[in-house]
Amino acid sequence: MERPSENHDSFQTASRQTIGADGNIMSTETKNYITPVGWQALKDELYRLVHKERPEIVQVVNWAAGNGDRSENGDYLYGKRRMREIDRRIRFLTKRLEAAVVVDPEQREPTEQVFFGATVCLLRGDGSEQTVRIVGADEIDTAQNKISWISPLARCLIKAREGDEVVLNGPEGREEIEILSVEYIRID
Repeated sequence: MERPSENHDSFQTASRQTIGADGNIMSTETKNYITPVGWQALKDELYRLVHKERPEIVQVVNWAAGNGDRSENGDYLYGKRRMREIDRRIRFLTKRLEAAVVVDPEQREPTEQVFFGATVCLLRGDGSEQTVRIVGADEIDTAQNKISWISPLARCLIKAREGDEVVLNGPEGREEIEILSVEYIRID
C-alpha cells in the first residue's frame, strides 16, 4: 500500500508518464485514490476470492473432470467459466490495489477547500440541500451519496471553497451550486 504525502492538492498530475516511440509523453496509469475503508473492502474481496471461492471452484472442476466426458458436463463447463471470471476479478483487484493511493480524510488538516475525501454540503440549483462524499472510483455508492472524485460534480467542486458557487454543466443543462460546508470526517 502506497501511503500518500500530506499534500494531495494536485490531482491533475496523478498519472505515471512514459515517453512513446514518437517522443510524445503518454499517460500509462492513473492513480487509484481511495479511502482506507474502500481499500480494506477491495483487499477483503481479493482475500475472499483467492482463499475461499477459487479453491471451491477448483475442487468442483476437478471432481467434474473425473466424471468423464467434459464436453457435455455442466458442472465442468460452468466451473471453468466461473474460474475464468474469478481469475479476471482477481487480476483487476490486484492492479487496483497496486495503483491505490490511500487518502484518509480524518488525517487531513482542516480546510474550507474541497479535495478528495471531503464531505460537502451543497445547495443545488433547485433549492434543495445535498451532502456528498468525494471518494475513489471503486467506492461509488449513490444511495449513500458517495461520488467518485472523477465524476463531473466532484470535478467542479474540487479546489472550490466553502461559500463558493460553482457551475455544473450536466446533461440537463447548466446548474449553479453553492458550497455550504466542507468537512473531512471518516467515510464509511
